[in-house]
Amino acid sequence: MRERLLRGVFYLIFSVITGLAVGVIDVFFSKGLTLVSNYRVQNFDKVIFFLPLVGALMIILYKKYGKGSLKGMGYVFEAAHMENVIIPKRLIPFSIVSTWATHLFGGSAGREGVAVQIGATVANTLAIRMQKIFNLNVKDLKKILISTGISAGFAGLFGTPFAATIFSLEILNMGVVEYRSLFPSFISAYVAYSVSNFFEINHFHFIVKNMPEKNIKNIMMFFIATFIFAFVGYCFAFFLKKFKSNKYITKIEPVKKIFFGGIILAILLWLTFKGRYSGLGTNLIDISFGSGELNSYDWLLKLFFTIFTLGIGFQGGEVTPIFSIGASLGAVLGVWFNIPIEFLAAIGYCSVFASSTNTFLASFLIGIEIFGYNMAGYLFVACAIAYLFSGEISIYEGQKKDHMKI
Repeated sequence: MRERLLRGVFYLIFSVITGLAVGVIDVFFSKGLTLVSNYRVQNFDKVIFFLPLVGALMIILYKKYGKGSLKGMGYVFEAAHMENVIIPKRLIPFSIVSTWATHLFGGSAGREGVAVQIGATVANTLAIRMQKIFNLNVKDLKKILISTGISAGFAGLFGTPFAATIFSLEILNMGVVEYRSLFPSFISAYVAYSVSNFFEINHFHFIVKNMPEKNIKNIMMFFIATFIFAFVGYCFAFFLKKFKSNKYITKIEPVKKIFFGGIILAILLWLTFKGRYSGLGTNLIDISFGSGELNSYDWLLKLFFTIFTLGIGFQGGEVTPIFSIGASLGAVLGVWFNIPIEFLAAIGYCSVFASSTNTFLASFLIGIEIFGYNMAGYLFVACAIAYLFSGEISIYEGQKKDHMKI
């Protein structure tokens, strides 16, 4: 009983400190990302052709001073699954600055990779320092503590504490929810979320009010769209993995790969609407929910440019581009299927994420927190289908896959 009480106190203190620390770093990263993204939008023609040079410089600095930090998310999964792996603290500044650089100079990438790396690194470092105080064997709790950091990083950045909690429980092992992490992960997620709100970080929310009529035609279109979303999420994860592991690509020295690949990327991004597909993809999300004109191929080009950007070595994440791919595809299908556009955009937003990350519950909760509880029934079915019928491939290569989904 005494040991259980001691562990509970440890979890509480650890979670609060982790949430505070990660929340503050998330705020710093998020505000910096907003500044560089706004500058890129206003000065796209001036910055885009520096992309290959900046990419090459990033790789050189990573190799010289990064102490293995180039692994990025790989380090997070290794630390969670292997006892002797310690995440280097320098991963935080390297991931932040390199992601800022990717976005400033026009690359197409996300941001959640940084948030997760920040959270996991802070949690890993704090656990080592606190184990002597509480006389606990941190190695036995390592996966729980890493999950605690992940949930804080995700919640602080996306403003979805419930989804962030479950995401951290689902992401390490496909199809396995690590409920032992539930208490500390929720505390850290809510603390980080509160910190981001205190500093007025804007989080995307859109309550869907225009729902489709419940008739056979709309139900059939809904199911067809959901299977399309599952396939697109699978394709994103599949082609990202294949691009990164291609035998011809892997033979190229990393500095040369990112430099010459960056030249191609910069030219293509400049030719295709001068930066429409650069950055996070929040512009496409905004358009999908009613503030501009959407092209039927926007989702496909965003998918291509994100895979190309990350595949040649630029840093960032995948999640926000995935959200933009799903939302913009859903908006297009909404027009084609004559279903309310914002409704199907919301379904696509969550379903493509569920498919490409192998996370069912987190995707469902993201939808509820962002789009409203009136979407719950549709989101549950859509995310379940997307999760079950998207195969075992994930954007996270370190995710353990001990069994088949079906």
